[in-house]
Amino acid sequence: MATPTGPPTIGMPGMTGVTGFGGMPGGMPGGPPGGPPGMPGGMPGMPGGMPGGMSGMPGGMPGMGPPGGGAPGGGIAYGRRNVRLPPEVNRILYVRNLPYKISADELYDIFGKYGSIRQIRRGNGPETRGTAFVVYDDIYDAKNAMDHLNNFNVAGRYLVLLYYNPAKMQQKVDNRAKREDIERLKRKYGVE
Repeated sequence: MATPTGPPTIGMPGMTGVTGFGGMPGGMPGGPPGGPPGMPGGMPGMPGGMPGGMSGMPGGMPGMGPPGGGAPGGGIAYGRRNVRLPPEVNRILYVRNLPYKISADELYDIFGKYGSIRQIRRGNGPETRGTAFVVYDDIYDAKNAMDHLNNFNVAGRYLVLLYYNPAKMQQKVDNRAKREDIERLKRKYGVE
């Protein structure tokens, strides 16, 4: 089970911080500012590869190559790097239909089986209860979790997993603001 590290997060509206990596300021739809272009939410990616290179074991059997079937640099993780992922796949999963009383440890137990987790943010407001954002360190771990946990039964509820789409979330915020503006103008001018 992954354990949270770093300073505690300062909670943002509607979400409870489970790990300490700065949070997502400004509410659920956005991400931390900055970071390299092309990364969702401005979160920096992990430097490539496995630490240490994971070369073959010394003194192995004759004719045996490095682990991973001789993938460049050895190591099993490099073999899957050649797989081309669909464009919507990213490291951030949006999870819906969670039991309201699920604990942070239970979330780590469920999602941590599929890879190293950078951050989990649970919804605790009236409109965000039963939802969470799960941020993996590696995009392939996020895809693996999506493949295995979508429609997974947790306490009698079937999880709904989606890849986080910042454009779609921003569109929802924009539409809500437009509706509120229209309602304000209707009240101001007495139009029904």
